[in-house]
Amino acid sequence: MKTISSKEIYRNPVFTLTEDVVVDRAGREAKRGIVRHPGSAAVLAIDAKNRAILVRQFRVAIGARVWEIPAGKIDEGETPLKAAQRELREETGLTARKWTKLVACYPTPGYVSEKITLFLAEDLKPGEADPDEGEHLELKWFAIKDLEEEVVRGRVPDGKTLTALYAYRLLTKKRPK
Repeated sequence: MKTISSKEIYRNPVFTLTEDVVVDRAGREAKRGIVRHPGSAAVLAIDAKNRAILVRQFRVAIGARVWEIPAGKIDEGETPLKAAQRELREETGLTARKWTKLVACYPTPGYVSEKITLFLAEDLKPGEADPDEGEHLELKWFAIKDLEEEVVRGRVPDGKTLTALYAYRLLTKKRPK
């Protein structure tokens, strides 16, 4: 597929919506709506007790409060790691001495350009949270084995959290305690 035109339909501080015209190898044209997003970073923060901290907030798009790992948009000029460090501090007050990139993924590549880079944060130090205006966050520590059980029960439906937990298992080969 080759994009032959792209028209901006809508823009806000988080994303831009474009209508693109693409052509395939056979010369057939098609229209595609694309949500253009600068990317985001998310953090699976694990403490010395093998617990992960999650935040719960209301997500308007699905009309529900959801448990998820701290995450946010990468600001202009920021690296994914710097965004992850900022988001962890803002949403939880935590800082970490050890950072490991888990994986980067495209959660909805059919029509969203957003790439999420997921990190593991360890050797945590508490501090004061400073959430963005309008963010009303509830924090909770989950033992990894309990978090996995919550996932199996369908109580943690957030894709970035599921992906981070899965990557953590694969890359660290750790088993629940």
